[in-house]
Amino acid sequence: MRNIKLQRGYLNKYNKPFVISGPCSAETEDQLMTTATALAKSGKVDMIRAGIWKPRTRPGTFEGIGEKALQWMINAKKETGLPISVEVANANHIEQALKAEVDVLWIGAKTSVNPFSMQEIADALKGTNAKVLVKNPINPSLSLWLGAIERLEKAEVEVVGVIHRGFTEFGDKIYRNNPLWQIPIELMIIRPDLAIINDPSHICGNRTMLHEIAQKAMDLNFDGIMIEVHNDPDNAWSDAMQQITPDTFTQLIDNLVIRKVKGENQTAHHDLEEYRRKIDLVDSDIIALLGKRMDIVKLIGEYKKTHNTLVFQKSRWQEIVDQRLQHGGDLDLNPDFVKIILKAIHDESINIQEKIMND
Repeated sequence: MRNIKLQRGYLNKYNKPFVISGPCSAETEDQLMTTATALAKSGKVDMIRAGIWKPRTRPGTFEGIGEKALQWMINAKKETGLPISVEVANANHIEQALKAEVDVLWIGAKTSVNPFSMQEIADALKGTNAKVLVKNPINPSLSLWLGAIERLEKAEVEVVGVIHRGFTEFGDKIYRNNPLWQIPIELMIIRPDLAIINDPSHICGNRTMLHEIAQKAMDLNFDGIMIEVHNDPDNAWSDAMQQITPDTFTQLIDNLVIRKVKGENQTAHHDLEEYRRKIDLVDSDIIALLGKRMDIVKLIGEYKKTHNTLVFQKSRWQEIVDQRLQHGGDLDLNPDFVKIILKAIHDESINIQEKIMND
C-alpha cells in the first residue's frame, strides 16, 4: 500500500483539493488506460478510481467487469504512477482487491446503509493494512454513516476519510442525490479527524451542475472531490450523463476557487471578526427570545390542561405559517428556511405542552 497523503485539513495544507478521478466503470482495458493516462497528464489527479463491481439498483444493467478489470487497474497504476481505488461490497471483493494491491478501498452508499454488510466487511478487513473511504448511506441518516465508520474502526481498520455523495430523496427534481449539506457538516464537527471528499458526479447525476457543487464543497472546507471522467462519456456503459471528458475535467479543476481560512490580509481578517461578533450578539438575542417564547408556550400548556383543550390545532398552526412566511418574504428570507425554523419551534412547543398536559 502506498503512503496516501489524504487527511483532514488537506485543502488548507496544500491549497488544493485531493482529487480522485476516473470512469464510473472499467469497461475495457483501452478505455480505462486512455482515461487514466489523460488524467495523469493533466497533473490534477491524486488517485485513479474505477468501478469493478457495480451495485446496480435493478438487474439486467451493466454490473461491472469484475475481477478481470483489477489487472487493468494494476496496469494503469504502473503506467501513470498514481495510486488506485475501487469500490468493494463483500468479503470476496476485498480479498481480490487486496491481492491486486489496490491502494484505497471505498464502501458504497448501498453498502454503508446496511449494518450486516458493514459488519461482514469489517470482519474481512480485520488484520489487514487496508485504507478505506466510507460513502454516506443512501438514507439521510448521520447515525448510519457513523455506524458504518465505527464498525470498521472497531475491527482496527484504517478509515482515512469519508465520501459525501448525497442522499436519495423521493421526488427530488434538482439532484440525482440531494446533498443535504448539513449532514456532512455535522459529521465534520463530530469527527474532525476524518478527511471528507465530495462526489459531485453522484449528487448531480448530470454534467451541468458539477462545478457548482464542487465549488460549494471547497467553500465548506471539504478536503477533496471525486469526479467521474471518461474518454468517451456519451457512450459510457453506466452513468453516461454525469461523466465528463478529461479536458472538461481539467477546466473544472482549474476554475475552482480555493478560499483562505483567515482572508487575504489582516484588515480583512479584522472585518471578518467584527462581523462574527455581531452575529454572536444577534444569536444571543435569538436564544433569549426563544426562551421567552417557550415560557409563553408553558402558560398556554397550563391553560389547555385546565380547560381540556387540544394541543395541536391545525387552523392556528396554518395561520402562524402564513403570517411568518409573509413576514419572511418581506425580509428577503428563503421560504424553505423559514418553514424549517417554524417547524422546529412548533415541534418543541408541542413537546412542552404535551409534557404539561400529561404530567
